[in-house]
Amino acid sequence: MEWERNRAIGAPFLTTDRAPTAALLPHLPLPDLPPPPREPHASPLTDHALGKPPAPHPPADFATAVSFLSHPLTMPSPLFLIGFFTSAGKMKIVEEPNTFGLNNPFLPQTNRLLPKMAPSPTSGPAHLFRLAGKCFSFVESTYKYEFCPFHNVTQHEQTFRWNAYSGILGIWHEWEIYNNTFVGMWMREGDSCETKNRETKVLLICGKNNKLAHVSEPSTCVYSLTFETPLACHPHSLLVYPTLTEVLRRKWDEAEQSLYDELITEQGYKKLLKEIFEEAGLLRATEEKEIEKKNKKLKSLEFESVEKCNKEYKKLSKEIKRLKDLLTQHGIVYERNSARARSPVSSVQCDVSVGNRVPRM
Repeated sequence: MEWERNRAIGAPFLTTDRAPTAALLPHLPLPDLPPPPREPHASPLTDHALGKPPAPHPPADFATAVSFLSHPLTMPSPLFLIGFFTSAGKMKIVEEPNTFGLNNPFLPQTNRLLPKMAPSPTSGPAHLFRLAGKCFSFVESTYKYEFCPFHNVTQHEQTFRWNAYSGILGIWHEWEIYNNTFVGMWMREGDSCETKNRETKVLLICGKNNKLAHVSEPSTCVYSLTFETPLACHPHSLLVYPTLTEVLRRKWDEAEQSLYDELITEQGYKKLLKEIFEEAGLLRATEEKEIEKKNKKLKSLEFESVEKCNKEYKKLSKEIKRLKDLLTQHGIVYERNSARARSPVSSVQCDVSVGNRVPRM
């Protein structure tokens, strides 16, 4: 009877003997028909007497929607459930940064990146000094590279593994110079890699913005970065000669003239240029040369004559007197060490005989 009545009004075939609920099937338009007669067991009291659970009414809010839809008498089709929950809103996926492994900022500082040496002093074209203190990043595959001019280059693995790699690919060391032009920056003494340390050469090219454009590894543990900057666009922006002092320029001119007069060979000319660049701080001198430079500074402190020694003695005495007056002016009592009968200055002896030119205390 129920099936024939639905067929007469054009309603879809329903397998249940209950009338469709508008709250559950909003897509089915229901005609204005009198409700079907209730069966004797449909009363809540009768259901309770027969031990049957009463059919729940549609919920008034979303809080009880799940329990209502899970009831055996009101459970809709799977397609309806999909449409019901997807209509409530789309799921938002939040991407979180990698905080595992050595990249975790909450780890103790002992696990952070530790450089083997301090970077070299800032040198080269003065207009590039504005890049100091800034860092530029570039993501290639699963690695993030960070270039900090005149400081270092680092590499960070972008993964959620607990032991994600983070390391130093090089520390600012010296310039790459070719044909009187700054070609790139060498970052050396990075993290250990088998039997050597990692190193990176950063090439400077003209670009609209300051950014890392390319990263590669030409050979094992030797990296190559390309840095674009508008500071390198002028044809004279990377010339070496204008960055030198007047004294070093004269040395370069003399070397050029000696090469022109064939007084030195091409190899000798390159050696002189290398010494000029090292003196200017553009190239890092070898360890032996650095020791030799320190020895020269120590020799410059020696006295070549008694007259020079006496001159330095008077200068030192005057400085001590000025400091004593400054202490007295601020009410600080100057107490002399009673263990020494003479002041430190009075114990200086100038002796230039037998090759001893250092003042003795």
